[in-house]
Amino acid sequence: MNDFVRVASAVIKTTVADTTKNTEEHIKMMEKSSKENVDITVFPELSITGYTCQDLFFQKELLDKTYSSLIEIKKKSEKLKGIFVVGAPIKHKNQLFNCAVVISKGTVYGIVPKTYLPNYNEFYEKRWFSTSMDTEDSFINFDGEEVPFSQNVFDAKGFTFGVEICEDLWTPIPPSTVLSMSGAEIILNLSASNALIGKRDYVNSMVKQNSGSNIATYVYCSAGSGESTQDLIYSGHSIICENGVILKENKEIIENNYLLITDTDLGKIRFDRLKNKSYKDCITNNMFSTFDTVNVDYLSDNEIVTKGEMYYIDRTPFVPSNNSKKLERCLEIFSMQVEGLRKRISVIGGKMVVGVSGGLDSTLALLVCGEVCRRMGKPMTDVVGVTMPCFGTTDRTYNNSLDLMRTLGITTMEIPIADSCRQHMKDIGHNEEVHDITYENVQARERTQVLMDVANKVGGIVVGTGDLSELALGWCTYNADHMSMYGVNASIPKTLIKWMIDAVAKNNIFNDSTATLEDIIDTPISPELLPPTKDGKIAQKTEEKVGPYLLHDFFLYYVLRFGFRPKKIYSLAVTAFDGEFNKDTIKKWLKTFYHRFFTQQFKRSCLPDCVKVGSVCLSPRGDWRMPTDSSAKLWLDEVESL
Repeated sequence: MNDFVRVASAVIKTTVADTTKNTEEHIKMMEKSSKENVDITVFPELSITGYTCQDLFFQKELLDKTYSSLIEIKKKSEKLKGIFVVGAPIKHKNQLFNCAVVISKGTVYGIVPKTYLPNYNEFYEKRWFSTSMDTEDSFINFDGEEVPFSQNVFDAKGFTFGVEICEDLWTPIPPSTVLSMSGAEIILNLSASNALIGKRDYVNSMVKQNSGSNIATYVYCSAGSGESTQDLIYSGHSIICENGVILKENKEIIENNYLLITDTDLGKIRFDRLKNKSYKDCITNNMFSTFDTVNVDYLSDNEIVTKGEMYYIDRTPFVPSNNSKKLERCLEIFSMQVEGLRKRISVIGGKMVVGVSGGLDSTLALLVCGEVCRRMGKPMTDVVGVTMPCFGTTDRTYNNSLDLMRTLGITTMEIPIADSCRQHMKDIGHNEEVHDITYENVQARERTQVLMDVANKVGGIVVGTGDLSELALGWCTYNADHMSMYGVNASIPKTLIKWMIDAVAKNNIFNDSTATLEDIIDTPISPELLPPTKDGKIAQKTEEKVGPYLLHDFFLYYVLRFGFRPKKIYSLAVTAFDGEFNKDTIKKWLKTFYHRFFTQQFKRSCLPDCVKVGSVCLSPRGDWRMPTDSSAKLWLDEVESL
């Protein structure tokens, strides 16, 4: 398997009590689902008969026709691709059960009776049905075969799933919780929940919560508007969630006769279950027994059904695509940065010293320092900004750094370091005309020495400016920009930094600085350690050397957040960046990423304190612990084989 599974919610055009018509509608949806290469399709609760049959459920004619319908659907499934889970009333030993029937390739693999029957307000299911707890039989004879008749985990040789029915979800300990702890990766819910004002949002929150707490994919399918409207309205609400995130939801408030399809990435589910030890502890410590597993002969070994063509892959996983959410997230992160530094200053006191280059990272760090002063009631002059022009400094960044410090009203220091660097290169015997790594790092370390000494002089701390992307690639000079007393940007990726500054500008947090901030956002990313071009432009552009941060942040997200292997990350990137980067380019920079990620761990192993604000971080005291001398061979070999 490629970890992707295609799931679907099928809301049919129900005709109450007409099993013949409803069977036809099921088969139409099954054929459509099969053509779309869906792995597993779930129908609404009691979809064969309709949920609103009421006392007609006791009529032998309806029950006999339901049985015939299931046999017809079972036969039809022989030539169709996929697993189908339909809803039907099932009679067993003088009891009637509200059931989900699992069918694939001409076989009924299981019948799952509903556990919790609502019998309040508009619901009175106990008038007709018994619960799963009312029978001790774990098998039932169906069409001459013994079929599992209980809650089970179904193993389809590539993914596992479990089934619960409507009200089951609304209980304190739903069957889906036990199903998940028993190994089910996908939970299917056949529902017939009537529509009420505000209920859609409430169901969304429940499905998201269940999916998140159980670390599972949850497919919820509710009866459509074809149900009886004698007293209630049914909306045909469908929602598919993956680990607490909505992948897809039907758009209409009241809807009928549609197939909602998407792919889910079980690789994410499996990684989080592997990593989350509390999840495993919960399985160990629970006081109820887990469910058995039923094998479903659906996929042959190593068969790939879907490659995730319907799965949305975000090019910027750290940055929300929705503008309002992006702005909201950036301001939330900014507040977290500010609070982290505020706490540090409240404990140790003193001023905040920042090296100001006119680039993105130092700008964000400086804004954080300014907001700390504002919230603590300290004068803005308690922030000491130091600009240190040298061989690669351009007029644009130089002027922006001065304008920013002036408009913020902080203490401004300009300390040219060219002479100091020349003296140092002379001392170590390095030719100034040789623009190599020594030439570059002499400047970087001189800047850090100046900042540290200024901090001693004014009674303050050096606030670090380096970001998550630079730390991942090791694109920082050891014991230079790599070092500070507190790092405010260390868990913020490069692709998010400019949006952070943009959010500050758009909200006029520092109104006098808005124009300068906008120009800084448009400035090419560069350490400015090499002399500018003849026309005074930036000559050293980081992304030309190490590769596009757009790609590196994409790689970083899937390496850290989900532990995906290079082959899968490459495949995701090829899809996400189709038309922007070709396959050879993606492979080239993926190789660069792994090489630098492994070889530069020694820099991350001795990072200063830094606040974590997102789902991943590279702090050696937090998310990432890795030997500094580990080999990248396995990963690089796989990249080479792509």
